[in-house]
Amino acid sequence: MDFKNKVAVVTGGYSGIGRCVCEKLASLGADIAIVGIGSEDDKNAAIEAVKALGVKVKAYDCDVSDFAAGEAVIKEIISEFGKIDILVNNAGITRDKLMLNMPEADFDAVINVNLKGAFNMTKHVYKPFMRQRSGRIVNVASIVGINGNAGQANYSASKAGVIGLTKSVARELAARGVTVNAVAPGYIDTAMTQALSDKIKDEIASSIPMKRRGVPEDVANVIAFLCSDYASYVTGEVIRVDGGIAM
Repeated sequence: MDFKNKVAVVTGGYSGIGRCVCEKLASLGADIAIVGIGSEDDKNAAIEAVKALGVKVKAYDCDVSDFAAGEAVIKEIISEFGKIDILVNNAGITRDKLMLNMPEADFDAVINVNLKGAFNMTKHVYKPFMRQRSGRIVNVASIVGINGNAGQANYSASKAGVIGLTKSVARELAARGVTVNAVAPGYIDTAMTQALSDKIKDEIASSIPMKRRGVPEDVANVIAFLCSDYASYVTGEVIRVDGGIAM
């Protein structure tokens, strides 16, 4: 896979899966625009990690749930990088509670970042991708968007929505040479899951057919494939990266 002369935008790219995707695409030659919200330490660490791979990189602080802010940042990236070839919608949050105890604000916050954020950023690259008759969009969904999960009604709904968004936009853009796909990670070792107790982590691992939790690289490798020419005839797909747990 060769991404030389390609420009990739990765949301939620300061840490976790997003940062790993930035590094993977950069290692294959892509210039990287990192979009996110987080600590300055995380942002600077992500910039340095990508810069060390010899490509152009810049980070943009942006709340993807803010439609106008997303529009402004996409325009700024196109102005500074010249174009966008790849969009990876990875930004996401959790606010886990049983439905009985879930405040409306927690439901709205997760939907706004995870689903509306993906809509916003896709909307803002839609016309540029149509005009250039090429582009790759990869949305990060989740196996809980397929199977559901107790205590995650908001997160599951947002990720199920991402899957529906993926399939619908794929149909709209297919004739323009733009592919739109999703990955559905299972239990991946990131800061989001590190808060779980060792006992729960072990129980999760034992429930996975491959008997291990995933790592961000597992997801980044599939995303890189979907962004590459090897996947030029793949669109509207949802690829589970879950060690077989959702079989």
